[in-house]
Amino acid sequence: MTKLFSRSPRRLLRGAVAGAAISLVLLSGAAQAQAAQAVDYPAKQITFIVPYAAGGSSDIRARQVAQKLSVYFGQPVIIDNRPGAGGNIGTAAIAKAAPDGYTIGLGNFAPLAVNKALFPKLNFDPAKDLAPVVLIEKGPLVMSVNRNSPLKSVKDVIARAQAKPGTLSYASGGLGGSHHLAGELFEQNAKVDMVHVAYKGGAPATNDLIAGNVDLMFEWIFAVMPYLKGGDAKLHPLGITSDRRSPLLPEVPTFKELGIGGMEMSNWFGVVVPRGTPAPVVAKLNEAINKAIREPDVTEKITSQGNEVMGGTPEAFDAFIRAEAERWGKLVKTHNIKPE
Repeated sequence: MTKLFSRSPRRLLRGAVAGAAISLVLLSGAAQAQAAQAVDYPAKQITFIVPYAAGGSSDIRARQVAQKLSVYFGQPVIIDNRPGAGGNIGTAAIAKAAPDGYTIGLGNFAPLAVNKALFPKLNFDPAKDLAPVVLIEKGPLVMSVNRNSPLKSVKDVIARAQAKPGTLSYASGGLGGSHHLAGELFEQNAKVDMVHVAYKGGAPATNDLIAGNVDLMFEWIFAVMPYLKGGDAKLHPLGITSDRRSPLLPEVPTFKELGIGGMEMSNWFGVVVPRGTPAPVVAKLNEAINKAIREPDVTEKITSQGNEVMGGTPEAFDAFIRAEAERWGKLVKTHNIKPE
């Protein structure tokens, strides 16, 4: 009995060592397979899902990046527009695709950082079903009013909203989007009560602002720029949600300058892939997209719209998304924002 028990720990140790060795071999084999896949990637066409309709800002940027990737990789990169449900339909399609690098997608503000808190049920979990590749760009929003509005400054907006709570209206391109949450953030930080008017997109919202049917709107610089300049300007900018003034609108003060803290926010988008996409493939995509957005023609298109070229690592984009999700999720819950 003594000999039997004296041998058991040795047998267990030998078994454990053998098991560990087998595991290392298997892991090494998997790592080698992933590395080989990255070397060969891409060997065929890549589909780039955009969760919005053709012609919008995100679609245009995706097409610019896709064209560069096609040149770098020597393979076609085609755009697949999947609009609807505030970006949820297309983002769910990205999340459910095969994690092999042949389906990539545009991930942005609402689907990645807001909609999980906003909608009671989603067909995807941004944190669990998607892997960040790289943040492409971000840009501030501008509070604008009709050119003929009696509201000539942010101070006027606050005074009017405080004098007549619940009467001043602000437009948005849809519930839970950056236009809407900028308005909610302003209400919170300026301590005012306004009425949110949601439209099916930023363009119809801007059109109603120009027509004088709503009082104000927060919108991307590039979207309102055509209406801000020249003798026939239809809109007047009051404040910008960046931490410093925009070189495109140097006369427009930041909200911080105006004494309203906590108004720094951006609309943003980047590239994501299905969770489980091999790390070497993600790294290859990251390197190529970082290169693409720093090509002079792409950089010029981004900055000419008042946006900032970003780039960076997948880890940095992941941390950015998590911080944004925490911030906007809290706002959605605090303000009890619910889909209509």
